[in-house]
This record gives sequence, C-alpha cells and structure tokens, in this order.
Amino acid sequence: MKEEELHNDLASIRSIMERSSKFISLSGLSGILAGVYALVGAGIVYEALYPRIPVINRSTIGLFYGRAMNMDTFDIIIVALIVLIASISTGVFLTIRKAQKNNQAVWGSTSRSLLLNMLLPLLTGGVLILILLDRGYYNVVSPLCLIFYGLSLVNASNFTFKDVRYLGLLEIILGLISACVPNYGLLFWALGFGVLHIVYGSIMYFKYDK
Repeated sequence: MKEEELHNDLASIRSIMERSSKFISLSGLSGILAGVYALVGAGIVYEALYPRIPVINRSTIGLFYGRAMNMDTFDIIIVALIVLIASISTGVFLTIRKAQKNNQAVWGSTSRSLLLNMLLPLLTGGVLILILLDRGYYNVVSPLCLIFYGLSLVNASNFTFKDVRYLGLLEIILGLISACVPNYGLLFWALGFGVLHIVYGSIMYFKYDK
C-alpha cells in the first residue's frame, strides 16, 4: 500500500509541476475549427483564381461557365486575414472556457512565455512575407507561411503540450516541400493550415478534452 501511495503522490506532484510550468488549456476543438476556416478560405481563393472549364449540358444543349471572381493580391490577403481573425477569436474563446474549467489562470507567466515564443517567429515571417509580396515574389508566400508558423509552434511547444511540436515540425516539412513545387502553393497552404489542423485538433480533443 505504501508503494502505491508513493506512486500516487509522485503522480500528483508531477501533475502539479506540469500545470505550473506548462499552459495546458489549449483547446483541440479550436484546432479543428481553425482547419475548417482555412479550408473554406482556400476554397474561396481557388474558385476565384481558377475558373471552371465550360461544359456541355446535354439536357439543355447549353454551355455553362464557372463565374471567375476578380481577385487580386489584396483580396487574397483580406481572405487570409479573415481566416486568421476567425481562428484566433475561436481559439481565445475556447481556451478561456477550458482554462476556467481547469481552474487555470488564462494570463500568467506561462501563457505570456507561450505567446512571446509564438509571436516572435510569426511577426518576423509576416514582415518578411509583406516585403517579398511588395517585390512581386508571390510563389514564396505559402512556403514561408508554413515554415514560420511551424517554427512558432516548435517554440511554443516548450510551454504547452508536446504534441504541438509535432504539428510544428510537420508544418515546416510541408513548407519546404511547397518551396520545391511553388505552383501548388494554395494546395500546400490548405493541407498545412486546413487538413493538418483538423487532424491535430481531433487528436488533441480526444486525448485531452474528452
């Protein structure tokens, strides 16, 4: 019995230390929703940039054309910002709700460290991307988005679940592959910010939220 009690005490101490040194209120559901938002945004951009090929409808013997939207770089940035704002808003709301459920402070030394380590690569990458966009280097946007986002996740993983590190590494790998095939940037963007987020969020939800 004493050995079992000692084991339970050690587990409790380990849990308390983890709660004090790591921010464990990240919501898996927010990752799923962020992925859905990203796929919707990528779909809008795809429909705008790639008009459908006209086809013959045999029942009416007519031609049907997909309507191509007139979307420039500024419009694409707006779509990306809407996706980003929706993802952040959802993440903040669900994180606050989970933190309250776990009796963990939302804003403390751990969450500040988490935010700082995420923001540094993100802001650096964001500024670099804007500079390159201004100079017309459009093909590097998707790879750089994925790579710098992955770096921010790897940095942040030191202050939250280790699973975040794996997502970050996958984002970096996907970004490097995207750089090798620049004509498929939108596809890799959708895979990285859409599909990977949904898979990661689902794993986190069933692992930590249920």
